[in-house]
Amino acid sequence: MPQVVLVNPQIPPNTGNIARTCAATGTELHLVGPLGFEISDRYLKRAGLDYWQWVDLHYHASFEAFQIYHQQRGGRWIGFSTSGVCSYIKFRFEPDDWLLFGCETAGLPREVLSACQQTVYIPMAQSQVRSLNLSVSAAIGLFEARRQLGYLE
Repeated sequence: MPQVVLVNPQIPPNTGNIARTCAATGTELHLVGPLGFEISDRYLKRAGLDYWQWVDLHYHASFEAFQIYHQQRGGRWIGFSTSGVCSYIKFRFEPDDWLLFGCETAGLPREVLSACQQTVYIPMAQSQVRSLNLSVSAAIGLFEARRQLGYLE
């Protein structure tokens, strides 16, 4: 099943909302530091409410530590970015994909984007809207991957 990876998230409620989505879908959640908050942050826990016991959470202190972990497991890195080259709707997801999302203020760092096997974007009708909220983007990407792979039944 695809996994969600948040690289340097900054806003606790976004991470909490994504954690809740991951708990509801049985999806692994990887947090790659440095984080803009403590994992014990009360805002993070409030956003995830009482779902934390069902979150398969993995914390990686740095991108380098995450790379080492990923090498042991394999799978493609799919970077979600406003500068992605393919619409997430047209992209064909695979069961071992890792869906990477960057921090709320800057997105995925260049070195992470260049390490991705593919970058995808979420189309928006209004060019004045720079991007979607991180938790919304993660849910859109995860549910499309799950839909394509037949995990929604």
